[in-house]
Amino acid sequence: MIDIKFLRENPEAVKENMRKKFQDHKLSFVDEVMELDLEDRKTQQQADDLRANRNKISKEIGMLMAKGQKEEAEVLKAKVAEDAKTLVELEEKERVLEEKINDLMMRIPNIIDPSVPLGKDDSENVEIMKYGDPVVPDFEIPYHAEIMETFQGLDLEAARKVAGNGFYYLMGDIARLHSAVISYARDFMIDRGFTYCIPPYMIRSNVVCGVMSFAEMDAMMYKIEGEDLYLIGTSEHSMIGKYIDTILQENQLPETLTSYSPCFRKEKGAHGLEERGVYRIHQFEKQEMIVVCKPEESPMWFEKLWKNTVDLFRTLDIPVRTIECCSGDLADLKVKSYDVEAWSPRQKKYFEVGSCSNLGDAQARRLKIRVNGENGKYFAHTLNNTVVAPPRMLIAFLENNLQADGSVLIPEALQPYMGGKKKIEKK
Repeated sequence: MIDIKFLRENPEAVKENMRKKFQDHKLSFVDEVMELDLEDRKTQQQADDLRANRNKISKEIGMLMAKGQKEEAEVLKAKVAEDAKTLVELEEKERVLEEKINDLMMRIPNIIDPSVPLGKDDSENVEIMKYGDPVVPDFEIPYHAEIMETFQGLDLEAARKVAGNGFYYLMGDIARLHSAVISYARDFMIDRGFTYCIPPYMIRSNVVCGVMSFAEMDAMMYKIEGEDLYLIGTSEHSMIGKYIDTILQENQLPETLTSYSPCFRKEKGAHGLEERGVYRIHQFEKQEMIVVCKPEESPMWFEKLWKNTVDLFRTLDIPVRTIECCSGDLADLKVKSYDVEAWSPRQKKYFEVGSCSNLGDAQARRLKIRVNGENGKYFAHTLNNTVVAPPRMLIAFLENNLQADGSVLIPEALQPYMGGKKKIEKK
């Protein structure tokens, strides 16, 4: 959510930002907010004038009563009572106007960074850099679910009976590999100075509205029936929510946390061949990282965060590349975003395994995360990035470490988390 003062002073800049994001259908929101805001400020002024007048008349009533002029005092009391009714009406009008303004402001996209490439959707995202040499071996690489099944490591049929499509059982070495990757990612981030955290796996609606747009919420979140609670789609949500309605001291910053959690997503619209296995699923686990920092430091932290993911994947012998999301592919709260994509030897292309985002002060403004600085209070900047998210990460790992005999090599960095194993072999 942008600052309404910025919108008042720069309505055309806000509209131009919408055009860059190909959201012309929202252009009218700016004019609506301007009109409602003007009416709201007039209403506030009328209410303030009444309150000031009430205080003035109250003093006059006191003086009249002291002089014994009760009739004159009663006339003024009647005026105060009449003004009190008007004040109640004005305060209700203020509440309705501010609710309408807030609803519109929540739908107006954040101002994107000038460096973001213009484009309508993810087909126009821009490759930034490749890391590692993508290899296609001279033997056929099976579909990832089939690789897992050769190790007796995946049971989709049983999961369908228990929970329906989009769920899975991981077994044996594959389950152990899954846990090993998560544990390795945890320690990797701790070694980089991040504080480890296990957050709540459910959050209230005010936190949901604080961390994401309405469109994202509808497409992702599972609501707990009869409760003001939602299952998290990523631990970033509860991690940022940790700071709701707080005032941080400037010398506390930056706050750098890495978290483990299960994640739950509706995955509306998932379809196609890549949905057969564990590519798009309703439940998965993830290691995440978030930063709460001073505004001037968020570009620097953005660069650090996505590089952490690249570095981790390279220690596991997985070639990756970074993609900058174009303007039309940015969610409304984001200022700038990179996707990290891993190489798939089977598909002979890269696919997304993580996303790094700078949200500016959008989440902080919604959640009232403020900083007490030398020159007064201001809103913090928030950033988030995926460390690893298996099982999708396992797809990249298995394909890139698969051998011709069907075994999978375990990179040296991961061997301590696999009990010293250097490879896993077919059952």
